[in-house]
Amino acid sequence: MPSASCDTLLGDIEDIVSHEDSKPQDRHFVRKDVVPKVRRRNTQNLQEEENSPPSDSTIPGIQKIWIRTWGCSHNNSDGEYMAGQLAAYGYKITENASDADLWLLNSCTVKNPAEDHFRNSIKKAQEENKKIVLAGCVPQAQPRQDYLKGLSIIGVQQIDRVVEVVEETIKGHSVRLLGQKKDNGRRLGGARLDLPKIRKNPLIEIISINTGCLNACTYCKTKHARGNLASYPIDELVDRAKQSFQEGVCEIWLTSEDTGAYGRDIGTNLPTLLWKLVEVIPEGAMLRLGMTNPPYILEHLEEMAKILNHPRVYAFLHIPVQSASDSVLMEMKREYCVADFKRVVDFLKEKVPGITIATDIICGFPGETDQDFQETVKLVEEYKFPSLFINQFYPRPGTPAAKMEQVPAQVKKQRTKDLSRVFHSYSPYNHKIGERQQVLVTEESFDSKFYVAHNQFYEQVLVPKNSAFMGKMVEVDICESGKHFMKGQPVSDAKVYTPSISKPLAKGEVSGLTKDFRNGLGSSGSHTSAASQCDSASSRMVLPMPRLYQDCALRMSVGLALLALLFAFFVKVYN
Repeated sequence: MPSASCDTLLGDIEDIVSHEDSKPQDRHFVRKDVVPKVRRRNTQNLQEEENSPPSDSTIPGIQKIWIRTWGCSHNNSDGEYMAGQLAAYGYKITENASDADLWLLNSCTVKNPAEDHFRNSIKKAQEENKKIVLAGCVPQAQPRQDYLKGLSIIGVQQIDRVVEVVEETIKGHSVRLLGQKKDNGRRLGGARLDLPKIRKNPLIEIISINTGCLNACTYCKTKHARGNLASYPIDELVDRAKQSFQEGVCEIWLTSEDTGAYGRDIGTNLPTLLWKLVEVIPEGAMLRLGMTNPPYILEHLEEMAKILNHPRVYAFLHIPVQSASDSVLMEMKREYCVADFKRVVDFLKEKVPGITIATDIICGFPGETDQDFQETVKLVEEYKFPSLFINQFYPRPGTPAAKMEQVPAQVKKQRTKDLSRVFHSYSPYNHKIGERQQVLVTEESFDSKFYVAHNQFYEQVLVPKNSAFMGKMVEVDICESGKHFMKGQPVSDAKVYTPSISKPLAKGEVSGLTKDFRNGLGSSGSHTSAASQCDSASSRMVLPMPRLYQDCALRMSVGLALLALLFAFFVKVYN
């Protein structure tokens, strides 16, 4: 039953207020006596917030980037392309890691030590609160590894999008681009060859003629990253070579996971490419071939010998044997036998007098017996390779060889030492003392005491430091030799041959700015150096500005749309 208080009918909710309750105006005047409590602010956090603006207010393109590359020439070429694009868009490429805002780490997955260095660099970058972008074969092959979690990754075929990945990483986001480039279902070689790049050495152009390979070696992790063979068209490779010579390059390196397999996916072959390249090499410049596996050169031996005898091609070839035991080669799935390797080497040594054959050997592959290893030792003693890369076997995760029964670690180490001792027991260059040779000077020695040159057989010759020699063909008399080099004394009355090409770009200068890039740069010049682009904030924002304007325009449009919705809502409410 209703109480007495409910007997009276209320006409309005306001009638609940009795005469004893305070009136609204009384409550308003009481507010004057309320003293707000002052909340102490954390000045340190406030200062950090002011110094670190939110990610969406960060302007990309004005930061310093340090790039570290491990591994093969192909990796180095990728690193040069990434550096060039970033510099073209305004970022400053620095050689000082501690001074950089972002570290771009370009990895190699061939051996455990290379990945260990990569992992340690990531840890160091995190300790120093650096932004990180990862590239190369390690994250491409195994992107789900624990130490890669939360970090930005750019795939080996996505290096043409490095600016986007760096921009998003600078803003505090994590980006992963690991897809493959295809055209009508056919896998492409990777990023375009006409992208900007910063050559590590302005005199040397590294051209990747294909990516991936046709093999399935049981020890190889690189195949997991680079995939199957995908070759660049001949005309694109020739155009890249022409452009390089126009920019002062005097030496071209052709590189890939297997240069011998070039063209098999696009209906051509390596000799066809090489003859086209030879046509555009100017006098005084040289071409160096990269590594080729034995199976893919056997059918082209005659043509390869002719090309290697050309005066503008180094008489040098890198042919990895890996082991001189057929049973070990079978377990490696190398698709050749020792006799095939010997046939290639013997033919080239006969047809190309003085040729330098470099090779690789793996010590301690699973199942390798003492007898197998002794066969390898005999091969080295027989051919006395002047350039020999000796590698202790490392089982790489995810490869078939990692699941095989392993040779004990101490045995692998001992075999590596024994083979190294055999290699150092002979001197390949002693007989050349007194010879007169023409050498091409391209770089400075590690100890900065000499310039480094190479003769027709790509043998290393140290010459006195004379600025007039750099990038030139010089005639020298060989006066001394060591295990890995010779020393040459310039002939007093000899002519210094200047390649019939342009003046080289300055160190750090951006190469290969195409019309598209130049249009984006506006009036900043056809060849803008990385240093000059970073002199001021205005010059640093050469290409990121259009992106910034697009972001601002998008945000403004969204803001106006929201204001319109709010206005319509209030009009509806008050009407």
